[in-house]
Amino acid sequence: MTAQPALRPERPFFSSGPTAKPPGWSADQLDTKSLGRSHRSKYAKGRLKYAIDLSRELLGVPDDYLVGIMPGSDTGALECAMWTMLGAGPATVAAWESFGNIWIQDAVKQLKLKDLTPLSADYGEIPDLASIPQDHDVVFTWNGTTSGAKIPNTDWLEPGRKGITINDATSAVFAMEMDWPKLDATTYSWQKIMGSEAQHGMLILSPKAVERIESYDPEWPLPKLFRLKKGDKLNRAIFEGATINTPSMLAVEDYIWALEWAKSIGGLSAMIERANTNSGIVKDWIEATPWLRNMASDPALQTNSGVCMVFQGEWYESLSDEDKAAVPKKIATKLEEMDIGYDFNGYRDAPPGLRIWCGGSVEAEDIRRLLPWIEWAYEELKAGNL
Repeated sequence: MTAQPALRPERPFFSSGPTAKPPGWSADQLDTKSLGRSHRSKYAKGRLKYAIDLSRELLGVPDDYLVGIMPGSDTGALECAMWTMLGAGPATVAAWESFGNIWIQDAVKQLKLKDLTPLSADYGEIPDLASIPQDHDVVFTWNGTTSGAKIPNTDWLEPGRKGITINDATSAVFAMEMDWPKLDATTYSWQKIMGSEAQHGMLILSPKAVERIESYDPEWPLPKLFRLKKGDKLNRAIFEGATINTPSMLAVEDYIWALEWAKSIGGLSAMIERANTNSGIVKDWIEATPWLRNMASDPALQTNSGVCMVFQGEWYESLSDEDKAAVPKKIATKLEEMDIGYDFNGYRDAPPGLRIWCGGSVEAEDIRRLLPWIEWAYEELKAGNL
């Protein structure tokens, strides 16, 4: 019987969303003066604008881009971009994991785009992005949250391309550099890299995206939550803190706290460095562990946020498909029961495996302490003790 490891993670939070709160977080540190107030009051609107301005500053968003708070998390922000901008010309929707496939289904079944090219790849792979025509609008996921595969670069997007780019960056922004000049609509949620609360998303628009919105009216009806225009012009108040619907000011204050924390440790570069360090620990461990492999086999595609891994080896391959699927779940369940690590089982629609969140709100030492426990649980499972 393998001995249990001596050290336990101090913060056993490894979920890929909502992710771990930043170190030092506590609810009593949040500014609560905006609670119980109208979100349109001067103070509350000022806090919403501050969240927007601080996001812009930390991410290095160009001055002529607009940044706004949207309802419905990253999903709401991304679908708003699709519903308001697609259909003006040919489009390609690229997918290589669960959420990208949802955007394909939106384009096919909901918007029913007439000139659409779905472009997909298996989990851990990336489709041939260079094959996308430059006159196509393109929807893509910068980082596959459920596959651990990211785009290797933006060389496939030519400067000044005719089509617009809609970028789902929810598990990439604040962990990877964004190539803003090539991005027209970028979305993310507070609950990913920043470890904040869910239900609110961000929409970042280039001047080219604004021009598309103002010059184009889609043929389908737009729900109120997707209506960005006032008359024939973009409602720029949305990008100054006047949200489309009522936000949770408590969630806003939580996001502000996380942004201020990120700024205090060195901003975007520090957040990227923390994610690189954390993911490097996990990747090196996978390489040294014969019964695991990274779901993304190409190192150039391997994420630094939600690292996904699958099992291999003689014992694992001897199992039935049902028993194979149960391996990661049993390991994750056992360690959750022991308060060693929470929520690091793979995504329900992905191939069976484990997924360890490595974003900047996670401490490297906690990851180092988790990994021997996974090894212990694996050996216990092989021995029939789990």
